[in-house]
Amino acid sequence: MNTASSTINPNDGFLIRRWGLWDLGFGLLAALGAAFATQRYASFMDIYELVILWCCVPAAVLLGYFWAALRPFFIGCAAASILAVAMYGGSAAAAESNFLLKYFLASQSAILWMCALFAFATVSYWVGLFAQGQTALWMGSLLTWSACVMGSIGLLVRWYESYLISPDVGHIPVSNLYEVFILFAVITAMFYLYYEGRYKTRSLGGFVSLIITAAVAFLLWYIVARSGHEIQPLVPALQSWWMKIHVPANFVGYGTFSLAAMVGFAYLIKENAHTTSTWKLAPLFILGVLLCAEPLVFRRSGLPDYWALYFGFSAAFIGAVIALRRRIGAALPALEVLDDVMYRAIAVGFAFFTVATILGALWAAEAWGTYWQWDPKETWALIVWLNYAAWLHLRMMKGLRGQVAAYWSLIGLLITGFAFLGVNMFLSGLHSYGSL
Repeated sequence: MNTASSTINPNDGFLIRRWGLWDLGFGLLAALGAAFATQRYASFMDIYELVILWCCVPAAVLLGYFWAALRPFFIGCAAASILAVAMYGGSAAAAESNFLLKYFLASQSAILWMCALFAFATVSYWVGLFAQGQTALWMGSLLTWSACVMGSIGLLVRWYESYLISPDVGHIPVSNLYEVFILFAVITAMFYLYYEGRYKTRSLGGFVSLIITAAVAFLLWYIVARSGHEIQPLVPALQSWWMKIHVPANFVGYGTFSLAAMVGFAYLIKENAHTTSTWKLAPLFILGVLLCAEPLVFRRSGLPDYWALYFGFSAAFIGAVIALRRRIGAALPALEVLDDVMYRAIAVGFAFFTVATILGALWAAEAWGTYWQWDPKETWALIVWLNYAAWLHLRMMKGLRGQVAAYWSLIGLLITGFAFLGVNMFLSGLHSYGSL
């Protein structure tokens, strides 16, 4: 394996350079796209939504400036989505007669492609890790990019499809568990791909793809057991423009916290690659099994054999990774790189989660007349926030590093997972929209 990626350059990915014709052209294209959306769909948007739309233009331009790979990504997703909208021609029935729509660009088709591509990417990454082959790792990256494209297309086209049902039903697709799990998978993968390019290493892909594959497993179960892919009208409390900014910000936090946990797992594997003492590895195995066991709570909601099989395979896989830690650890980047990625992911996630919490409080004040009611979801959001606030505080004040930080990030995933899903399953409250 190439170990050149072990060197940390904090300026990688953030080099200040002159604006070129490609930057200006992309900016013009983004502005033209926003103008087209305004001209075509202004009747469906209020002033706040129009402001959000136009704020996305400079945001997309800046993101594309700092991370050039995003520009063709944005253009490709937008072009494919516009093509799908054009093929619909205002009729939902076109999805059954048009070949491209039926098998590729209709929201459900694109999302199923996303699921398959993420699964193939996971296999490719792990084959590359075990075989120490660059070709398989490169294929993992390509498949992950492709999955993100298809997931984004699926969400954008689903947005349009909701308006085909009825203008009153139309809404941004971040309103239920099915939609936000797609968003979670795409966001987590995109942040990973950024760090993959920044640190010039693909060997973390296998670890990060585990959490994404878990999201895919949930999506497939949710489709079969709950028909979660069906578009439903929004409940009154969600009929607000606040949802368009609160939910995505929240899931940037969830995605980056999950990424940090998987990097923490990789850190512990590398740190203990040559450890022969079993008791030192027992906490890692127990924590891994606990994370694998979390979905077993879905057994009461249908498909019990599915989740039992998921748990058995996942726990066995965690055990195999720990057993083969020496070979895997040799393929991973330096501990300093892993620690840096973990820290940066948590820092980004904490910033977005803080913003999301503030936005949620403002939304609550508008919807319910008070900023905070100690609803179970609000309480657990506060617990998640305090957990990562403490992690970052100890990092900056006490130099938190190493195995303690890595174990903490994994435990943080258990806390975040309960805040995300456990509250919906076991605790009722004002936020019980995505029930299982």
